[in-house]
Amino acid sequence: MNVMSAHCTHTDALPSNTSPIPPVLAGWLSVFRDCFTAPVWRHVLVLVAGAVLAPGKRTVSQALRVMGLASSPGFGRYHEVLNRARWNSRAVARKLLAQVLDVFLPTGDVVIGIDDTIERRWGAKIKARGIYRDPVRSSHGHFVKASGLRWLSLMVIVPIPWAKMANVPGA
Repeated sequence: MNVMSAHCTHTDALPSNTSPIPPVLAGWLSVFRDCFTAPVWRHVLVLVAGAVLAPGKRTVSQALRVMGLASSPGFGRYHEVLNRARWNSRAVARKLLAQVLDVFLPTGDVVIGIDDTIERRWGAKIKARGIYRDPVRSSHGHFVKASGLRWLSLMVIVPIPWAKMANVPGA
C-alpha cells in the first residue's frame, strides 16, 4: 500500500458507534451541513463542541483535549479543517448571518457594528500584510505605523430584553 492510498483510506479517530457530539448541538449546526464534505463535517462538529467546552484559549488542540481525543491517532486531521480542508468560509458566514437575523431580529432594523484589528504578522508567506495606523499607540498629534494583517469584524447588534441600550432598536 502506498502512502497516498493509506492517506485516502483514513477513517475517523472516533468509533462509529459512539459520538461525543450532543444531538442538540448537531441539530443547531445542521444548517451549515451542506457547506462541508462528510468527513470535514464530522471534524467540524467535534471542534465546535470542544470549543464550547474548552476553558481558556479556544485552540484546536484544546478543543480535542476537552473532547477526549488528545491521544487520538487522527489528531492532526482536525487541524486540516482550518488550513487545508475545502469549505467556503463566506458561505458559512452568510448562513450564520441569516440564522442570527432570523432568530434575534425577525423584524425591524438591523444594526451592524464594524471593528478593525491589526494582527502583527511577519514572514515570506504572509501576502496581504500592509502598513496601517496603529489606533492604540497613535494620537491626534503622533502617528504610529504598524505592519501586519488588518481584520475587519462585523457584528450584528441585537436588543437584549433586560438590558436597556439607547442605540439599539427595540431596546
